[in-house]
Amino acid sequence: MARPTHSIAVRGAGVVGLWQALMLARRGHAVTLYEGSLQPFADACSVYAGAMLAPRCEEEGAEPVIRDLGKRGIALWREMYSGTVANGTLVVALARDRAELDRFARMTGGHRRLSPAELAGFEPGLADRFAGALYYAEEAHLAPEGALRFLLDAVLAEGVALRLGDGEMPRGADLVIDCRGLAARDELPTLRGVRGERIVVRSREVNLARPVRLLHPRFPLYVVPWGEGLYMIGATLIESEETGAITLRSALDLLSAAYALDPAFAEAEIVRQGAGARPAFPDNRPRIIVAKGYIYVNGLYRHGFLLAPVLAELVAAYLETGATHSEVFLEDPAQR
Repeated sequence: MARPTHSIAVRGAGVVGLWQALMLARRGHAVTLYEGSLQPFADACSVYAGAMLAPRCEEEGAEPVIRDLGKRGIALWREMYSGTVANGTLVVALARDRAELDRFARMTGGHRRLSPAELAGFEPGLADRFAGALYYAEEAHLAPEGALRFLLDAVLAEGVALRLGDGEMPRGADLVIDCRGLAARDELPTLRGVRGERIVVRSREVNLARPVRLLHPRFPLYVVPWGEGLYMIGATLIESEETGAITLRSALDLLSAAYALDPAFAEAEIVRQGAGARPAFPDNRPRIIVAKGYIYVNGLYRHGFLLAPVLAELVAAYLETGATHSEVFLEDPAQR
C-alpha cells in the first residue's frame, strides 16, 4: 500500500528543520525548506551546540523520555552520518569533588566506574589527576557545523527546494512544520530562551578522543573534541534570550575549569567564542504541537542534536499512520 504524500513547507533550517525536511523528503513528500536568514545556519542556535549525544548523562537533570528518545536519536545519526563518533563519554571530578562523582553516578545509569589506571588507558592526557571516572559507553558526539552541512547537502540531494531569506508564512502547502525555535515564541507563549555560552579552542598538546565532563559544585564543564585539534569548551545555562559574545566571568570560569581538566589547555589558541539561546518549554521537554494544517516542533532545550532525528521520525510516522508519542505530542486546535 502506497504511503500518503503531501506538499510540506518546513520553516527553519537549523538541525531540527533539516532533519524534518530530510526525513519527509525520503518518505516521498514534496518538501520546501524556508529559512529567514540569507546564509544557512546564520541565525541558528545549532552552531553553538556541543553536539554531545549523551542521553545517559542527561539523566542527571532530564526526565526519562529524553533518555528513551535519545537512544533512538543516536541510532539515527549513526545510520545517516559517518561523522558520528560513538566512543562514549567520560565524567570525572577532582579528588576534592569526589562526592560530585558519586552523586552523578547515583542519578544516571548506563555507566561503569574506571580506576585511575583504566582512565589513563582511555585518555592518557588525564592520567594522574583524577581518582577515577564514570564511562558511558552508549554515548556519541559529532562536530555540529560539519553535521549541519552534511544534512543540508543531503536535503538538497533529495530534491528539497531551499528558500533562503524567506521568513514569511508559506502559502499553498498542505502542511506547515514550524521548526524556528525562539522565532516562534510569539505563537508559543510558554517558550523561553536558555543561553548557552561556549569557547572553541585549537590545541596540539591536548589529545582527547571523546567528550569529557568535569564535575564541579559551582561551574561544571564539558569538553568536546571536534577533530583537527579543535575542542569546544562549554557549560553555562542562563535564563536569557541574549546571544552574541560571552561574558568575562563565563570566559574565566570556562577556561579555568578547562585548565583544571588538562593543563595543556594553557597553550591552546582561542578560535572563537559566542552564545546561542536554546528554546525550551517550562518542563524542558520537547513538543510536537499539532493543529489544523500546522505542526510545531520545538522546545528541544539542550538536546537539539540528540532529539532532532527522532522527532522527525515521529512526525513522519504521525503523517502516515496517525500514531503519536504521549509524552511529546500535544494537540492544540486553537493554534492556527
